[in-house]
Amino acid sequence: MADRRELLVDATPLPEDLDPRLRRQLTFVIEIDRLKTVLRQSPLVSAERRENDAEHSWHLAMMVVLLAEYADEPIDVGHTVQLVLVHDLVEVYAGDTPLYDVAGGQDQLERERLAADELFSLLPDDQAVRLWALWDEFEERTTPEARFAKAMDRLQPLLLNWMARGGTWRTPGVTADDVRQRKAVIGDASTQLWEAGRQLIDEGEARGWARPAGESR
Repeated sequence: MADRRELLVDATPLPEDLDPRLRRQLTFVIEIDRLKTVLRQSPLVSAERRENDAEHSWHLAMMVVLLAEYADEPIDVGHTVQLVLVHDLVEVYAGDTPLYDVAGGQDQLERERLAADELFSLLPDDQAVRLWALWDEFEERTTPEARFAKAMDRLQPLLLNWMARGGTWRTPGVTADDVRQRKAVIGDASTQLWEAGRQLIDEGEARGWARPAGESR
């Protein structure tokens, strides 16, 4: 049997007489503080550094609240916010896999499912089941809420890269057509937001912020 991972709470253990259910919940809350240290590739607009996963998740939640009116199908905003808050939690153990990292994407789902199993098991069983269900729903995109959550996940870095005048669009080997292909999922949830997204990509290509199709370097 593999040794248990050292948890953040182990550094300052919670009181022994704490309610067992609450202990597990607080242990989880403390452990996901790791999300603040998981760096993404997208640059921040407001500072000279890369975004972390916790900042990304917060930004998505705000976007759901503000942009829900553009969903092609009615969505439950509260449920969609839960989806975007949960979807990247597994990266506290699995790490972030950049969108244009083809090699890293090969085993991404396997790595993330193992991470989800380890992380969610810290919670009381009923809440572990709930978070698993939310994570699976986001990944499968079979509901309007999951499709809109995924759209926000692709639109948010698009905005950051626009503000950075290219950002990860300048990843070696990536062209404007690659960006369009990876971002097209936005259109599965919102025709209007994908039209706006395409405008930004097209204009970015015109300004030289993304490589034209056929130009790999």
